[in-house]
Amino acid sequence: MSDVSFKPTLDGYTGEEHPEVYDTRAIPKTTAEPKVGQLSQEDVRKFFEDGYVLVKDVFSNEKLEACKNAINQMADDLAQKLYKAGKITDLCSDSGFSDRLIKLEKQFPGANVLFIKQAKMTQAFRDLWTDDALLNIIEQLIGPDIAGSPVWNLRAKVPRDEATTVPWHQDNGYFDTDSYRVLVPTAWIPFVDATETNGCLQIMTGGHKSGKVATHQCCHGGTWYVMLEEEEMEKTLGIDVKKDLRTCPVPFGSMLLFNNLIPHRSLDNISDHIRWSVDLRWQSPNHPYGYYNLKDGVVFRTKDDPNHVVDWDTFDGVDRFQVTNDAVTEKPQEAKEAEFDTSIQGPWMKKWEIVHINKHVLKMHSEEKSA
Repeated sequence: MSDVSFKPTLDGYTGEEHPEVYDTRAIPKTTAEPKVGQLSQEDVRKFFEDGYVLVKDVFSNEKLEACKNAINQMADDLAQKLYKAGKITDLCSDSGFSDRLIKLEKQFPGANVLFIKQAKMTQAFRDLWTDDALLNIIEQLIGPDIAGSPVWNLRAKVPRDEATTVPWHQDNGYFDTDSYRVLVPTAWIPFVDATETNGCLQIMTGGHKSGKVATHQCCHGGTWYVMLEEEEMEKTLGIDVKKDLRTCPVPFGSMLLFNNLIPHRSLDNISDHIRWSVDLRWQSPNHPYGYYNLKDGVVFRTKDDPNHVVDWDTFDGVDRFQVTNDAVTEKPQEAKEAEFDTSIQGPWMKKWEIVHINKHVLKMHSEEKSA
C-alpha cells in the first residue's frame, strides 16, 4: 500500500479566523417572550463561551422510545437484507436493541457501517429533529430562521469497534470552507445513558475561541474519519489539552449541544451493550449549507412562516452517502455493489493530507484510476 500516493485537491486549512461567529457576540438579540423549553440565559452564554452545554431532560420517554422502536425496525431490515443475500445464517431475532447489531457484526463484519449508511429519516426521527422545544432552543442560538443540516448521523456504537470510535476533530473538518463562517449547532442525543464505559463524548472546552479550523489529517486507522492531533490543537487553537479536556456523560432524555468548531471525540465502548446515539444539526437557511453543494438542507421554520410545511420528500430523495461517494470517484457505484459496500468515501478525504492508506482511501483511489 505504501506505493499509493494521494494528494488533496482542496486545502482545508485556510488560516481564517471567525471567532465572532462562535462566541457571545453571535447570541441573537431578541425582545420576544421566552418560549417553551428554552435555555436559561446562563446556559446560552455557556454554549457560546465554552463551545458546548449539557441540556438535561429535554425529551419525553415517549419520543425517545419511538426512535428506539424505529432503530429496532431498521436493524431488522438490515438483518433481513443480509440473510436473503446469504451474508449471514442467523437473523438474531431473539436479540434486541442492546445487542442485536453486535451479533450481526460478528457474522458480517461491517454490518454497523451498513447500518450507518442505510439510516433513514423515519417519522420518529423527523418528530425528534423538529420537536418544538428543541427548535425553541436552536432559535436562541441562530435566530428564528432554522433549517436542518444535510449532515446527520444515527450511530450504533458496538463494543470495541474502531468504525464507530470517532477521533479528535472539528466538525468543520468535514464541511466545505463556506461552513467556517456559519454557526452549525449539533445536538448529540443518546438513546441510553451515555457514560465513559460505553463511549460518551469528550470535548476540548474553549477550543472554538480562536475562530480557526486547525489542520486535520485523513484517515484515522482503518476508518474514513479525519483526525486532529493534540499537538496541532495546542499550536493552532491555543488549547491546553490537560486543562481543557472535559468528559461529558449524558443521561437518557438529555443532549449535549455544541458548535461546529469545538474539538471533540468519542471514547471507546468497553461495555457489553450498544451505545446508540444520533447527532442532529441546524443552521440558518440564509447561509450556505457547507456540504459541497451535494445535498440541500431542509427548512423547518422561518420568522415569516412559523408553520412552514417541511419538505421531507425532497430531503430524503438524495442519498447523502451515495452523492458523497460519487463526488470523489469518476466511476459511479452500481446499486448492486453499493448494497453491501462497507467503505465510505467523501470530499473531506480530498481536503486533508492522507496519512493512512486503508480500504476507504484505496477504493476511491482505484476508482479514480480505473475511470
